[in-house]
Amino acid sequence: MTQTEAAVAPAVATGKYLYCIIACSTPRQFATKGIGAQGDLVHTVHYMDLAAVVSDSPVVEYESSRRNLMAHTLVLEEVMREFVILPVRFGTVAPRPEAIQEKVLKRRFGGFHALLSEMEHYVELGFKACWYEQNVFQEILDEHPAIRRLRDTLQLRPADATYYQRLQLGELIEKAMERKRERDAEHILAPLRSLVHKTHDSKVLTDRMVLNVAFLVDKTRQQEFDEAISALDREMGHRMVFKVVGPVPPYNFVNIKVRWDD
Repeated sequence: MTQTEAAVAPAVATGKYLYCIIACSTPRQFATKGIGAQGDLVHTVHYMDLAAVVSDSPVVEYESSRRNLMAHTLVLEEVMREFVILPVRFGTVAPRPEAIQEKVLKRRFGGFHALLSEMEHYVELGFKACWYEQNVFQEILDEHPAIRRLRDTLQLRPADATYYQRLQLGELIEKAMERKRERDAEHILAPLRSLVHKTHDSKVLTDRMVLNVAFLVDKTRQQEFDEAISALDREMGHRMVFKVVGPVPPYNFVNIKVRWDD
């Protein structure tokens, strides 16, 4: 852009990027750099004893890039070390602080307090279960003789002469894997259901993945939950790997959306 173009380019309005809602009556600042690292430190905007954690931001639409999502998450992780938080949807930018006070904090004052009181007792834990790929494929061959026979037959014939049979084999394996996924998922979830307050299912991301869920767990039962996962690992760890992440910001159970034109 030339100097002349820069001079006539319209200025981008400055607003406030929202990260989360907390119970806090005194102004605070946080060390983590905000999304875009604009201007002042991450700080709070208040209405009575509620506050929105914000940073200066142009009023723009943010791309869901890894860098932006990470910047958003790092702020939440710092704040939640001290406060119970209600996450605000990624990319929410207020045109001015007064809009946050009037259209967010004041308008939803009672609801936010009730939700903060509830979330004080819980943590979100992310959970993934994945098969060891070679193990699960061998199990399918062992459990389905017809699939094994077709696989063995096709190995002895040229690929270009067996195109449709190979498609058929792939479909048979996919259906067998889906049935196995359902059985294994239920076996894993059965001992966990009584230990969690809520469950949020997300899409499995790979063929190896059996479960991709988030649990809202009472803080007083977190040790029981960890022990249940350890028991599952002792039972099933030879054929799958479990990964627990958290506590993390409760994205899957609180996701505040704001419309500034309402």
